[in-house]
Amino acid sequence: MIVKKFIFTMFMACVATSGVAQDKLASMAPVDKKMRAIDSLSIVRLLQHEEAAQPPASALYPEWNNVYTTHYGVQMPEEYKIDLRGFHMPTDTRLVTSHYGYRKAFHRNHYGTDIKVYIGDTIRAAFTGKIRVVAFEGKGYGRYVIIRHANGLETLYGHLSKQLVKEDQVVKAGEPIGLGGVTGRTTGSHLHFETRFLGKFIDPERLFNFEMQDVKADYYVYRSNGSGSLMNANGVLAANENEENAAEDKAEESRNFQQQMIATQKAKPRTAIHKVKSGETLSSIAKKYKTSVKELCRLNGIKQTSTLSVGQILKHS
Repeated sequence: MIVKKFIFTMFMACVATSGVAQDKLASMAPVDKKMRAIDSLSIVRLLQHEEAAQPPASALYPEWNNVYTTHYGVQMPEEYKIDLRGFHMPTDTRLVTSHYGYRKAFHRNHYGTDIKVYIGDTIRAAFTGKIRVVAFEGKGYGRYVIIRHANGLETLYGHLSKQLVKEDQVVKAGEPIGLGGVTGRTTGSHLHFETRFLGKFIDPERLFNFEMQDVKADYYVYRSNGSGSLMNANGVLAANENEENAAEDKAEESRNFQQQMIATQKAKPRTAIHKVKSGETLSSIAKKYKTSVKELCRLNGIKQTSTLSVGQILKHS
């Protein structure tokens, strides 16, 4: 009987000890979960820090520097899909004052789109990215900023009155990067906005609808020959840009032809004529136009002894 009581007492003691241990373990569980959460948060922050330290599109670009350049010495991919989602209009205004392309008045190419802004207007980053260049060019861009983005694009913002960012700073789409101005080679306040891929210029109006303040599609498929296609997220072409470009080329060709015709007509010496009046002679007409009677006869296929009639048309040059 005594042995049974002893065994029962020992059993209850073990049960009690086990209960206390379980209570302790249970009380420690939230702390353990919290520690695991802290560890996970630390890992996420570490990864974010490493990602921020890594230059955007590092798989495409061979290096990161703070020098203006359009030549990266790399082989262009035959095709690359540029993600346009997340675009933010760089200005609050929608008025395009000058388009991409050749400027006949200045005999040089214009590699961006000019958007009307006033001095002091806020200029914003078009995409999330990292500031690569903050510089000044007196005979060109004036105060300007270049941002490299994860989608492979670099965007340039020129003629700023003030730069609000520093080189190597990470910015988000829509974040202020400068103020509108009139610095550099410009005749009025505006934003000169460029888009490039590995140094190759792309007409910004291929990618963005500035009037609607939106992208033209989710993606732009860039090709090494300089052409491209707009594509939606479902993989369907948003527009056959090759056809659009062909139509634009034909229109441009037509405009060039017309201008050439006009120039040719202007270049051709005009045939000057004279309508004979009463009392006029070959001698008086020749004297009037500082030519000779012989030349008048040659131009009009007549003889010096020919009789002139009132109203007769004569070429004099």
